Amino acid sequence: MKLVDEAEITVTAGNGGNGCVSFRREKFIPLGGPDGGDGGDGGDVWLQADENLNTLVDFRHQTKFKAQRGENGMGRQMYGKAGQDLVITVPVGTVVHNVDTDEVIGDLTAHGQRLLVAKGGKGGLGNMHFKSSVNRAPRQATPGGEGESRTLRLELKLLADVGLLGFPNAGKSTFIRAVSAATPKVADYPFTTLYPNLGVVSVEPHRSFVIADIPGLIEGAADGAGLGSVFLRHIQRTRLLLHLVDISPLDPLGASGHMPPPAEQVRAIERELRRYDPALLDKPRWLVLNKADLMLEEEARAAAAAVVAELDWHAPWYLVSALGREGTWPIMLAVQAFFDRERAAQREARAAAGPAGGEADA
Repeated sequence: MKLVDEAEITVTAGNGGNGCVSFRREKFIPLGGPDGGDGGDGGDVWLQADENLNTLVDFRHQTKFKAQRGENGMGRQMYGKAGQDLVITVPVGTVVHNVDTDEVIGDLTAHGQRLLVAKGGKGGLGNMHFKSSVNRAPRQATPGGEGESRTLRLELKLLADVGLLGFPNAGKSTFIRAVSAATPKVADYPFTTLYPNLGVVSVEPHRSFVIADIPGLIEGAADGAGLGSVFLRHIQRTRLLLHLVDISPLDPLGASGHMPPPAEQVRAIERELRRYDPALLDKPRWLVLNKADLMLEEEARAAAAAVVAELDWHAPWYLVSALGREGTWPIMLAVQAFFDRERAAQREARAAAGPAGGEADA
């Protein structure tokens, strides 16, 4: 499931420090001469790929970045301190465009890879550089150079981390509205979702993931029935599945009786997953029993416990009301913790294998 996420930012490298005009003046050294030092170079701006980031959502809040300016030179031939580089972390897979020239200046494809996007200005020269046989006391110094400034468009092809499974009208669109800024169409009839909807769930700054509402599956989906197997392909690319089930006693398909009981809904979709790709059943899958708001609290808990027992379900499961947003956020926190553990294991494996990554200049 891919979606292009974009953000536009302005990066400005630090200006160089000014050169200094100074003369050595010490007792018994009447002709000390010029001793003004050079200014420090301005800080550079780098982009660095970080596998812990999944989206560009953080750049919705901050769009301007500036590196530190270099210090001015000083007397006694003391150079100014260079400005500190600014490193901006972006998700792995970010493509960087120069907005002014409409050219691609880099593609960050590996964790730790860096891209120089704005070069700091050079420090100015102090007057000690301008001494000559005909100019013993130069009062000339140069100002620091300006740091580069660029407007960048960051483009990320999002891969959905979490896929929502479930029969038509199981409440997937309502669920994704409850936990993200996505606004899919929601109605009280089946097959509301005709196209996948993706939303970004931001748990806190620099901790987010992408969730996808997979259009409802029915019996025979692996053979193209209903919305067909076209969306089953997207499930293969997700890292975690949330299986939504409507446990309310109301039949969302009407009096026709076509909606099977909750446990059978789960088994039916499992059969379609097995027929399409048996490996899908090995993917982490959590059970989300939805529409608890249509029942009394005790009845909902009893119904949920009965479904879990009938399925002999051992993976995590949750009882929620997506419409009332009750119980949805704890699931998102658990999902983020799941991904954090997964990334920590990947970091350990990479550390054991040795360093990787590289640098590139714009």
